[in-house]
Amino acid sequence: MRPSPCSAGLGAAVATAALIAAGRATPALAQNTAPGIEGGAFLLVPVGARAVALGQAATADGGNTEAVFWNPAGLAALPSGEFAVYHYDAFFGSGDAIVGAFPSSRLGTFALAAYLVNYGDLAVTQANLGPEPVGQISPRNLALMASYAADVAGGLAVGVTYKLVQFRVDCSGDCTNVPTAIGSTNAVDIGVRYVFSGARPVIVGVSLRNLGFDFQINNQAQADPLPTRLAVGVSAEVLRPADGVQGFDARVLADVQGAFLGVPLQTVTLVGVETGVGDEFRLRAGYSFLDSDARGPSLGVGVKFGSIALDLARTFSAAEDIGDKAPVQINFRVIF
Repeated sequence: MRPSPCSAGLGAAVATAALIAAGRATPALAQNTAPGIEGGAFLLVPVGARAVALGQAATADGGNTEAVFWNPAGLAALPSGEFAVYHYDAFFGSGDAIVGAFPSSRLGTFALAAYLVNYGDLAVTQANLGPEPVGQISPRNLALMASYAADVAGGLAVGVTYKLVQFRVDCSGDCTNVPTAIGSTNAVDIGVRYVFSGARPVIVGVSLRNLGFDFQINNQAQADPLPTRLAVGVSAEVLRPADGVQGFDARVLADVQGAFLGVPLQTVTLVGVETGVGDEFRLRAGYSFLDSDARGPSLGVGVKFGSIALDLARTFSAAEDIGDKAPVQINFRVIF
């Protein structure tokens, strides 16, 4: 995003506004199911073109690094190592994440991830020096994650993700009278996933995300609870080619999820469908029945060439019409 000017005398107001917008309000793209203020609401912004194209019905999905953001138990189904780069554009800014996952048949799957949300930069000016910027304010959200998943018995897998969550307002250049702010907290995601094997497998997943301490920016009085969400999902194959025959397959996915802890469990429904030929070509569509302007349909496609995979997704909702960037998600994955 292009820097916006502000005077040094207004620095405090600018930093405070950025703090409120990024750290203590629920973005329109998030699942707005809980009343009141929640901290670290950027954690609800969906990450991953595959999940977004499926209407965010990703709790029962797995077998790729997107599981870090949706249900860590899905990492146990990762067939090989994977390094992935995720990017999205939205009306409030952009997000980028990198994930590395390393499965072991004996030890389970380990994954590390870093996720950065960029809200753009604000240029600092001095009234007595003219319109030329003398500094720059940069509000950001950051999450560092470490995940572990393993098959327990039969078709049951469990997973956990630890998160270090941070919101910060940094200033560079002449930052006289422009305050900075840093707030951080810790959280975990816990998930389970069970595969009912058969001619057409059915998978059930449950995840509890963002369970942790209140998000404190300045002082304890301004600490807000994290946006904890409980999700239950199912994935079912409805079309499968015969063994040894290459052809189209299809599956449907559905999630029910809502706010958890301290508020009534107000649920929303997310649905998706995927079809394609093996891993080489995937076509996805979904609909998010969210209780916000972010509700709406989504479309996506995935292609794979050898060890390189690319996924794209586009959402269509009223919340995203106010920005100057198309709300898209892009995944670039390397399988090793």
